[in-house]
Amino acid sequence: MATRRTTRRLERYEERYRELARQLAHIGYIVPGSLAQRFTRCGRATCACSAEPPKLHGPYWHWSTKVNGKTVNRRLSEREATLYNEWIDNDRRAKALFAQMREVAAKATELIIEEEPG
Repeated sequence: MATRRTTRRLERYEERYRELARQLAHIGYIVPGSLAQRFTRCGRATCACSAEPPKLHGPYWHWSTKVNGKTVNRRLSEREATLYNEWIDNDRRAKALFAQMREVAAKATELIIEEEPG
């Protein structure tokens, strides 16, 4: 039989867990990976990007992620980069919320198991 103290602690864990789940429900789209701005050379000998010092083309936005163990890169427009930046931030927040949920669940399961008659 659970003590009052244990019951109160479990209720707090349950409340915290549900609050984290509510936050997770409002995150929006998620995308793993990272964004970077890059400058490039076009390869034409008469272009300013081939001069010394070079005047490179860009900046261009690139998104990178791993797919089946391989790095995938994609060039993005300014609008796409803005969206991907938001989605990448959402992915990081979702991972942080999951980590917190696991932590709360671990504490709650410890209490539940301790209270069960063996």
